[in-house]
Order: sequence, then structure tokens, then C-alpha cells
Amino acid sequence: MQQKQEKEQIIRTEYSELMQKSYIDYAMSVIIARALPDVRDGLKPVQRRTLYDMHELGIRHDRPYRKCARIVGDTMGKYHPHGDSSIYEALVVMEQDFKKGLPLVDGHGNFGSIEGDGAAAMRYTEARLQKITQEAYLADLDKDVVDFVPNFDETEKEPSVLPVKVPNLLINGAEGIAVGMATSIPPHNFSEVIDGVKAYMKNPDITTEEMMQHIKGPDFPTGGIVVNQSDLLHIYETGAGKIKIRGKVEIEQAKGGKQRLVITEIPYTMVGANIGKFLMDVYNLVETRKTNDIVDISNQSSKEGIRIVLDLKKGTDVENLCNMLYKKTRLEDTFGVNMLAVADGRPETMGIVPIIRHHVNFQYELATRKYKTLLAKELEKKEIQEGLIKACDVIDLIIEILRGSKNIRDAKDCLMNGNTEKIEFRYKGSEADARQLCFTERQAAAILEMRLYKLIGLEIEALMKDHETTLSNIAKYEEILGSRAAMAKVIIKELNRFQKEYGAARKTAIENAAEAVYEEKKIEEMPVVLLMDRFGYVKTVDVPAYERNKEAADGENKYVISCMNTDRLCIFTDKGQLHTVKVSDLPHGKFRDKGTPLDNISNYNSSEEVMLCVSSLSALLGKNLLFASSSGMLKQVRGEEFDVTKRTVAATKLNEGETLLFVEILSETQEESIVMQTEKNMFLRFPSSDVPEKKKGAIGVRGMKIDEKDSLKAVYLLGQEEKIIQIKEKEIALHRLRIANRDGKGVKK
Repeated sequence: MQQKQEKEQIIRTEYSELMQKSYIDYAMSVIIARALPDVRDGLKPVQRRTLYDMHELGIRHDRPYRKCARIVGDTMGKYHPHGDSSIYEALVVMEQDFKKGLPLVDGHGNFGSIEGDGAAAMRYTEARLQKITQEAYLADLDKDVVDFVPNFDETEKEPSVLPVKVPNLLINGAEGIAVGMATSIPPHNFSEVIDGVKAYMKNPDITTEEMMQHIKGPDFPTGGIVVNQSDLLHIYETGAGKIKIRGKVEIEQAKGGKQRLVITEIPYTMVGANIGKFLMDVYNLVETRKTNDIVDISNQSSKEGIRIVLDLKKGTDVENLCNMLYKKTRLEDTFGVNMLAVADGRPETMGIVPIIRHHVNFQYELATRKYKTLLAKELEKKEIQEGLIKACDVIDLIIEILRGSKNIRDAKDCLMNGNTEKIEFRYKGSEADARQLCFTERQAAAILEMRLYKLIGLEIEALMKDHETTLSNIAKYEEILGSRAAMAKVIIKELNRFQKEYGAARKTAIENAAEAVYEEKKIEEMPVVLLMDRFGYVKTVDVPAYERNKEAADGENKYVISCMNTDRLCIFTDKGQLHTVKVSDLPHGKFRDKGTPLDNISNYNSSEEVMLCVSSLSALLGKNLLFASSSGMLKQVRGEEFDVTKRTVAATKLNEGETLLFVEILSETQEESIVMQTEKNMFLRFPSSDVPEKKKGAIGVRGMKIDEKDSLKAVYLLGQEEKIIQIKEKEIALHRLRIANRDGKGVKK
């Protein structure tokens, strides 16, 4: 019986279906519960939980700061069972005013910088809520405006969404990478977004074009200039597109009639480590002589703002230089927009009007639940107040009932139902009056709890005024709940208050700027000498400088090549790769300058070994190159096969474990022969014409039969000149070796 039961527990299923279901479940978990914001409050779960935890801990804007480690630990223990680093990172970003249009956290300590410096450890930094966060993000949580759900271990309750009263998704934007999708929403101006919400509430059929009369475009906290204004309508209609941003550049006059470019605002995408990359890109433009107009570059940024200064030569074409910086650096960059958020429990890409529609519907839902809760409380208060007022009129009778009762239950029964059986009255007429009493349960409880000082005249007067206020509130709440227009009026009134207190002027300018076009200065063609030492450091020098130091140059460098500064250097490596480098990209200077590592200015890897260096691609055209691999495979390849525009291509095909042992240009005018030498000093000489011409993607033909215990050591290409090599103490003249056929065993020397 037990065996049968165990068999019944085995579930047979298709493995691919199980994997598909499991992966979809995982993907949806990441999408909904981690990476994407909710369209209603514009917050990801980690942000929502962190803010709610700070609210629960009472870390208000007018109270002392608390250690971030306490906030992170409490959030992780109660609501967010993930790594503490993700919680702290979310907390830090909500504090950084250079990333968020409206910071939600007030930080104390080192929370990082715009230049990419990280925040201090959470044990050092402190934080508290911003005033706007309390008023617009966390208010009314006690009024049953949102649903509360159990936390991960069902020991606490947390809000499924925060009752955010402003469209945070647009104000602060969002970035997140989920599974198979990502969101990227730019921040917008607080006042403009509020205007957009009010416009939608007045006209729910508003078009995107009409909405953009209020929300002009993104407003990045770093400022800058959006230069493709004409594309914004399509982006806000579809929820996807690309925004081009430029930094703000000012021209200042320096001494001696010189000018300097001062970058005072940067593109939003440059925030962080990309500022350092921008400085390096400008430095490389100068190093590679793309421009000679920049004399010095300095980063003078401080707490007051960004200030990157480029000192220029006298007579610089500033407009052309700016255009070059836009083209060649991140001074002009692209912000990819994909307005993806969770709406009604599923991810959806939305335009700006649907986002505001979801927000406004959420506001009506919040207001409805809030005023229903307030109305219920006021009605309860009204019931009690009416009972107390009525009790004041018959207070003597009530006191007599209380004095004549043996317990509270009997007194309460008399007050509610007029039951006088268990009450002893002092006066005969009182019992008949007591039978007329019909207080509600709440009223009876309030009467029994009432203190004697409430019978003072002023207290009774205050009770009457409170009752009038309660009636007024009830009328007001019923009016709001009974009319959508009245509710809209209340919502707009609150939005106006937020706008007046927290609104700020736009930082990002929006315009339609012309495409950045710059003319590269033509390099004056001149002969130079390229020097590459055995460590891979390369430079070019003037011909006279080389001739003055010819002996030292030839002795110290592995390659000395005469070329033009407009040529493209061709480098063949032992990995079978061809790297091409513009000679103009190489540093040009004095003979004793160190030069630059070749791998800094090309795709060449320092683990590769240079086998052949040719001055230009044109030097290969019309010629044949001889290739020999470490396994003894040979082939000829036409030079035209290497006339490519890519910086790196495969020059030859190699088998696994093989390297390129030899590559050389064959002579067109004289007959040449090839000598192959093995480690055991077997030599084979044969005409180069025995090697067939192949494509660069071919492996080639075998040049020599090599014993299993032997391997190829070297390959030599012989012309008319003599070639003598040294083996131990014996000299061998290669040109005196007998010419044999290719693919032989060779002779022992």
C-alpha cells in the first residue's frame, strides 16, 4: 500500500515545459517585485519599503537623523529580505539631488558625488525623510487609503503601494533592468508635471500635443540642453525613443586675447564615472593630434556646481571645436527612453498621457477611501456628541439611574432600552422618565465614561461647537464623495499647495539645435620614422631626428619603419591577427620620448607577439605574403585580401594550439627560396614557387615532414643575399643548402 502511494506522488512532466514555466515565474517575480516601478506611486518595492520603514521608525524631517545602518537593517528584517547593499544603494540614490529631480531622503554625511565617488559605509551616514516625502508620499496611511499586505514572513503588514499624491514616476523618473525588458524614464519638472495633471483633470480627452504645452520635456537635475525637441512628441506618444542631450558650454575671455571653454552643465548620462571618461577623451583628442587648439584641461567642479575648463590657443575656431567635442566625446549623448512600468499588475509601455491617467485615477481612489474613512469617523463622533447633548438635558435622571444601579450592565441596559427592573429610584416619577430612554450603545458607553467636569457650562458650550463642526465636516465629506467635480477641486487644491511650496524653475533647456558638424583639419603630409621597441612602445619622429640618432634608434628598437604620417600601419601577430593603426594616432615627438604602448591605441593585445610590421596597406597591394604556422603549414596570400577598413581582422586561419611562426612579403623581381628548420636541426630548402596561393581563410599546405618528437623552430626566406645562422659553435650557410622539393624530411645539420 505504501509503495503504491509513493508511486502516485511521482509527477511525469515534459522537462522543457517545466523549465519554461519556472523561468516565466522567475521573470515575472523580477519584473513585478524588484526591477520595475508601479505606475501609481512611481516606486520600486525596495524604495517603497525603505520609505515606509523610515515612516514607521518615526524618522521625520523635523526629528534627528538616524544611522542608515539602522534603517537598512530594519527594512531588511521586516520587509525586504534581500541584500543590504541593494537597500542602501536605493536609499543613497533617493538622497542624491544630481540623480533625482525631487530627493525623497534628507542625508547627513557622505552620500557620494556627481563625479562618481561612492557613498560612505552605512554605519557612518545618517538620514531622515524630506518634508515633501511626509506630506505627499506617506500622509494618510492611517486613513485606510491603500491596502496593506503581509510581509515575507507574515509577521508584519506593509502597504502594497504608497499613497503618493504627485506623479512621482514622471518627476523622479526610473531606471531598472528586469528579465527581457528594461525601463528608462527621464525626470521632469515638478511644477510642469503638476500643471499637466491639472490639465488632464479638467480635460480627460487631452492629446499628447496639448499635454506638452504644460510638460515641455524632460528636466534633468544636471541641466544641459535637449537638442531634438521635434522628436519629443513621438517619444511621449509612444513611450519610447531617444533624447539627445548636450552639456552647456560658455566662452570666457582669458589673458592675452585667448579664450577658454567652460562646461557649466553636463548631460545627465555623464553623471558618475563618465565625467572622468570625458576628461580622458578630451586628453586623447589632444594626444592623437585630432585637435591642437586645447592647451590645458582642468576640472574645477565643486559643491557650487560643475565647472570643467578648457584653455584654448589664440585664434581657435570655437564653434568648430565645440562641434568636435559634441561628436567625439560625451558632451553630447543620447538618453534612451522606454517608459515601462507596472500597471494593473502587468508591465506596460505607456506614453505621458496614460501615465497621468493612471495617476489621476489613483488619486480619485485615494480620495474616495480617505473621505469615506473620515466620514465614518465623523458620523461616529456625531452619534456620541448627540448622545452627550441629550444626556446633559436629563443629567439628573441619569445620575439617579447610576446611583440606583448595582452594576454597569444594569445602568447601560436602562440607558439603551429603558429597562428599570433592576434600578432603585429615589423619586417615583423618575422611573417613568427612565423608561423613555433609548440611547445607542455608543452613546450609552460615552455617557458612562463621561467625567463630571463636562457638566460645566463652558464645556457644554464647547460640546455644542464641536457638534456644529462635526455636522459641517459631514456635509463637506458627503459633498466630496457625492460629486467627482468636488473631489477634483480638493485634489487640485492640494496640488496647488505642493506646487507653490516645492516647485522650482526648469534646469534643462529644450530646443531644436542643428546637427553638430565639424571639419577635421587635414594633416599636413610628411615623412616620419616609426619606432617600436621590444616592449611594444611605439612613437613617430621626424626624419632628421632619426638620422641624427640612427645608430641608437636601430639598436634600441625592434622595428624602424619609414612611412608617411597619413599611412595606416599593418601589424601581423602570432595569433594570426592583423591590426591596422593610423600613423596619425601614434604619439609624435622627440627621439628620447618614451612613446605609448601599442595596446593603448589599437586592439592589439600585449599577450600577442608582433611578427611583421608594414608601413601601410598600399605597401601590400600587388604583393604576395608568405605565411607559415607553427605546425609547418604554408601558403601564399594576395595583399589585396588585407585591404579592409576594420581595425582588426583574422589574417590567417590557425588550428587550435597553433601560432603564426612566420609572415613575410615575397619579392616580385627575384626568385626566392624557403628554408624550414626544426628543433632537432633538420633543414629543408625549396623554391617559394612550390607554395600555392590561397585565400587568407585557408589553412595552407604542409611545407615539411616533421618527426613526431620534433617540432618546427624557424622559417627563413632567402633571396640573393647570403644568410648564415649559428648552431652551437657551428655556422650554417642557408643559401648553400641543396634545393629539394616541398614536403620532404630535409637534411640533418
